[in-house]
Amino acid sequence: MFSTAIVRRLSLAALGLSGVAAAVAAGPPAKSKPVPPQQGIGINLANIDNSVQPCDDFFHYANGNWLKNNPVPAAESRWGSFNELGDRNQAIEKRILMKAAAGARTAKPGSNEQKVGDFYAAAMDSAAIEAAGLKYLQPRLTQIAGLKSLAAIQQYMASPKSISTGWYGMGVGQDSKNSSVYAVQLRQGGLGLGDRDYYLKDDARSKAVRAGYKTYMTSIFQLLGDAPALAATNAEAVIGLETKLAQASRGRVDLRDRIKNYNKVPVAQAVKDYPNLNLPLRLKDAGLSGAQDVIIGQPEFLAAVNTLLASTPIADQQQYLRWNLVSDVTPALPKAYGDAAFRFQQVLTGAKQQQPRWKRSLRATDGALGEAFGQLYVDEAFSPAAKARAKQMVENLRVAYAERIMATDWMSADTKKEAIQKLNGFAVKIGYPDKWKDYSKLKIVRESALQNLFATSEWRRQDNLGKFGKPIDRMEWGMTPPTVNAYYNSSLNEIVFPAGILQPPFYDPKADDAVNYGGVGAVIGHEMTHGFDDQGRRSDAKGNLRDWWTKEDNEKFTAKADMVGKQYDAFMPIDSVHVNGKLTMGENLADIGGLTIAHQAFQKTQQAKGGQKIDGFTPEQRFFLGWAQIWRANSRPEYVRQQVQTDPHSPEQFRTNGPLSNMPEFYEAFGCKDGTKMVRATADRSRIW
Repeated sequence: MFSTAIVRRLSLAALGLSGVAAAVAAGPPAKSKPVPPQQGIGINLANIDNSVQPCDDFFHYANGNWLKNNPVPAAESRWGSFNELGDRNQAIEKRILMKAAAGARTAKPGSNEQKVGDFYAAAMDSAAIEAAGLKYLQPRLTQIAGLKSLAAIQQYMASPKSISTGWYGMGVGQDSKNSSVYAVQLRQGGLGLGDRDYYLKDDARSKAVRAGYKTYMTSIFQLLGDAPALAATNAEAVIGLETKLAQASRGRVDLRDRIKNYNKVPVAQAVKDYPNLNLPLRLKDAGLSGAQDVIIGQPEFLAAVNTLLASTPIADQQQYLRWNLVSDVTPALPKAYGDAAFRFQQVLTGAKQQQPRWKRSLRATDGALGEAFGQLYVDEAFSPAAKARAKQMVENLRVAYAERIMATDWMSADTKKEAIQKLNGFAVKIGYPDKWKDYSKLKIVRESALQNLFATSEWRRQDNLGKFGKPIDRMEWGMTPPTVNAYYNSSLNEIVFPAGILQPPFYDPKADDAVNYGGVGAVIGHEMTHGFDDQGRRSDAKGNLRDWWTKEDNEKFTAKADMVGKQYDAFMPIDSVHVNGKLTMGENLADIGGLTIAHQAFQKTQQAKGGQKIDGFTPEQRFFLGWAQIWRANSRPEYVRQQVQTDPHSPEQFRTNGPLSNMPEFYEAFGCKDGTKMVRATADRSRIW
């Protein structure tokens, strides 16, 4: 579930290394204070299924009883440790939001408390939303109905006040090859189903999704006032247009290739190549007239958009813009709209009932005002002491990673030197931002949830566009503090761990080192490894997209990575559905590398050296149990099929067993012999770090 933010892994003296490498040369870091053995802390013994042999299927051994006793709740498509932690976090967040909503009327106007409280209160006020109907939406629908020419369409798409215009994406982000500046970027988009394969494949699953999508879209058009026949016709037109966009789109595996998806051209050339986009107007209205170049992710996609803008009837384009607008703000529209959206989600994920309104409103508040809300969250849920302890663990793993790099027998001295420089250069962000976002220009009202969505969308857009021409904001976060996740950002060469994930079971101050290193230690190692995975490794210590590997080292790395791809291709979560080893490559490499590095760091602890058993398990065994138990999860078949098609992360069973099957340390800890299912033949094991 951890994310790559690739917006997602001789003698020392002769190499002239410093920082972490120097620490390695000087010896191990200061010993951490040992955690006194405590029975029943960290590892949940009740989860273990002793009818399963650990050397046959460690995931089901470590979690089997939990899996039997925790079916997926009706309102969920999957249920696991992330959901359990999310629920605990949401209980805290709900309490904060209810207090903020109650106090917003007397809070200082414009304060974070007023904005957070009024946003949540408006989202929860279903009676007001029903009473408003389409009152706040109608002006925008009328505007779309008045677009009678390509020039009018271009003007609408160029306005920063327009939301969900579809077609393609445009924004400001770091230049991957010059990470010290912001650049204008254009990329493929415009697909309501998200993934191109849903439009193009003819298997039963894809056909069912398309049928459900058409039903959903037709329902929305009818709710907007179209007669049934007209609604169906309009839905066909939109799906037809999106199918043409899908045909021009790159697949998810191709989208992972950072080199192929970096195409920098002068603005004048882009204007010539794609005249129907009217880029001069779009750049002008966005305040980006000073841009000399644009970075195009997928040139063939923009070429198709250029053609389609001119050839698609204006009436069909109106329906496309109408659909994009309405489907994006469904949560703030009357109940019938949300019900139609949920019926389609049932097709996609298999969920049996809609989540309660407070959870949906909570997520909307976090998405709109994440750092204003996040300040209130960390005050209650994440102490400075917890932040300091987590940062120390990061530094312990950094030292361990340097050791692993220097010990590799396949990497040359020159590449090792650059790798250590990159490792030393990792910026570490723990818990919450040191500098919070400024929401002073964002106006939030209690009267209308829909108006608040429009306001936050416009604010977010202006916040992004306003970066152009300014120094890189290295303090910025890509996730909110309550988020149960983590990420690596290649352009900033940073690893980021929100407060939301630095909680049990991933990190528990009461647990022994073995469990914490197997849990959050592996999470930390995972994000570090993203700096050296098949795509993250393409950036250097400064975040620039640059090939710093020797030709021979690159070939050796690729061969090792290909072996991982073949391993995961063979995994089959449900009948006839295989994991896509190329799509999941980066996350699989990060899982294997992260667990390896965490294990190396754990060896330096007094617990690992002492070998004392807790609850009948050795420290080594507890380390691996800590890893396995954070991945416990049950998933609906519909969700698994969607995950395998669209998600760069492998299903949890294989995130657990895949890395372990490559680790002799695991075999030794549980006495696994050759011939057991978890033990790979020596020639078939992958060990990069």
